[in-house]
Amino acid sequence: MLQIGDKMPQFSVLNQDGQVVTDKDLIGKPTVLYVYPKDSTPGCTAEACNIRDNYHSFLARGYQVYGVSKDSPASHQRFIAKYDLPFPLLSDPTTELLQALGAWGEKKLYGKTSMGTLRKTFVFAADGTLERIIEKVDTKNHAEQVLG
Repeated sequence: MLQIGDKMPQFSVLNQDGQVVTDKDLIGKPTVLYVYPKDSTPGCTAEACNIRDNYHSFLARGYQVYGVSKDSPASHQRFIAKYDLPFPLLSDPTTELLQALGAWGEKKLYGKTSMGTLRKTFVFAADGTLERIIEKVDTKNHAEQVLG
């Protein structure tokens, strides 16, 4: 599991356009990687739209923002188009990146336990060093949580 002070894990995933994005592509600018369970679900939509509505504040502070989920690039394209999201979404169907981040694990829903995506946000410095982990995400006020 990733800890404060660790370097960004090595990864290679596709973005919404099917282009390869690696950890090396993100080095050089402070980065917010927000992990969410599923495109177009109520909590995930609220979180994405809150980041969208405050995106200028992320840019003003020099951050690049990426959403990460198991969804396919095609699903990400539809999510971006439907909600006019100005930032890229990364597709991790193998959960390799999610596991490296510590954002894949046991979840309980309606008394049933299963493995799934754990909603978390990771803030990395420009050199790829992890500065913050937000474990309890407030989907409606997430930008404030990250930037506040």
